[in-house]
Amino acid sequence: MTIVEVVLLSADRGMLRHRTVRAPLPSGPHPDDLALHLSGLTLCTPGATLHSTSWRFVDRAVVLTYAALPDPSPSDTEPLAPDRMVIGGAALAPSPPHVDADAVAAHAARHLALLATTDPVVAAAAAAQPELWDLLAKLPAGLAGALR
Repeated sequence: MTIVEVVLLSADRGMLRHRTVRAPLPSGPHPDDLALHLSGLTLCTPGATLHSTSWRFVDRAVVLTYAALPDPSPSDTEPLAPDRMVIGGAALAPSPPHVDADAVAAHAARHLALLATTDPVVAAAAAAQPELWDLLAKLPAGLAGALR
C-alpha cells in the first residue's frame, strides 16, 4: 500500500505552522495528482508550491511525503519545530525506527528552504508569498541527515 501525505505550511504572527493531510493512493493516479488534490492548491493560488520531499515505510505501507504552501485552510495547525530531526541508528540501517510528524514537517520545510536557493521555479513561486518564504529562508537549508 502507498500513502500520500502532504505537509501544508503556513505563517501566523511571524511563526511557521504546519498541518498534515494524507490518503491512500488508489490504483491509477500519479502520487503528484493525489498530493495536489489533498493540498487544496490550484493554479490560481499565488505562489502555490508542491514538492515531493521524502518517503518512509510505516505499518507495511510506503508513505510519500510532499510539502505544500500556502496552506489554503490553515486551521488546526501546529508550530513548526525547525530543529526536529531523526536519524537512522547505523550506516547500514538508514531508516529511523520512528519518525514523528514534527520531524517530517521540519524536514519538508528545510527541503523547501534549500529549493528556494537552488531551484528557479521554486524561487519564482516564493516571490509571490514573501511572508511565508521569509520565514522559511531563516531555516538551515538541507536534506535528510544534513543537520547536526
